[in-house]
Amino acid sequence: MSNILQVTDLTKTFGKLTAVDRLSFTIEKGHVYGLLGPNGSGKSTTLGMILNVVNKTAGDFKWFEGTLTTQEALKRIGAIIERPNFYPYMTAWQNLNLVCKIKEIPNQTIDEKLEIVGLSDRKHDKFKTYSLGMKQRLAIASSLLNNPEMLILDEPTNGLDPKGIHEIRKIIKTIADQGTTIILASHLLDEVEKVCDQVIILQKGKKIFEGKVSDISLQTFWYEILVDQPEKTKEILLNHSDIQEVVIENNLLKVFPKTKALTGKDLNEFLAKQGCYLESLVKKQPRLEDEFLKITA
Repeated sequence: MSNILQVTDLTKTFGKLTAVDRLSFTIEKGHVYGLLGPNGSGKSTTLGMILNVVNKTAGDFKWFEGTLTTQEALKRIGAIIERPNFYPYMTAWQNLNLVCKIKEIPNQTIDEKLEIVGLSDRKHDKFKTYSLGMKQRLAIASSLLNNPEMLILDEPTNGLDPKGIHEIRKIIKTIADQGTTIILASHLLDEVEKVCDQVIILQKGKKIFEGKVSDISLQTFWYEILVDQPEKTKEILLNHSDIQEVVIENNLLKVFPKTKALTGKDLNEFLAKQGCYLESLVKKQPRLEDEFLKITA
């Protein structure tokens, strides 16, 4: 079974405000999905609907290709969509043990999950002594207690310092490497680029892009070439059928191909045959942030 979640025309309105507008996407097993968009784009509302904590206005969603009810499916899902909420005078281990009792699941995995999030050495310390980053890591451990097939995280690095952000990202990668499918909602482009392999971009409740993270940054690219005779080299390059434009900046040539098929090796061999030898050739592509701004413009 490859599809864990299928969302079709999901819509949520609050009076005259449409928070999520006919949203459709598919979550396939084994990927890390970034649900990306600025604050107010509908990310949290979307997650709330698929987790049955927000009532949908219209549309539908199916877990595990419709073989399970939402209630049954949620037993196989882990999620953090709010700030961590544990008892301050209980230890980390005691808090997780209580979660196990509430969810009616065995407590044998507590130590394993604390190890994953790097809290083994602090498991007997009270929650009130934890930093914000540690609290967030404990929340992730809590969401893993039922060995979920999919983990849903809503802005997991919000408010954390750079060290805390790095730790959470490392944990997410570790969990993904173990085969868990992940949905990560974030407004941080850098976070999605470093952690996710698939992305769904929302703007004002509508999906405006869905695909591989690499597809965003590879929609356009160019080659930067350093040569002794830029003007002569430019004339030669413009005779190449796969080159759209050549721009000279000082002694540097920016070469824009018409298609993705033109490789740096092709370019080097073409110029060598014309008696032009390069000092350097570098393939460049725009930052994810630049492409995101183009997509949302």
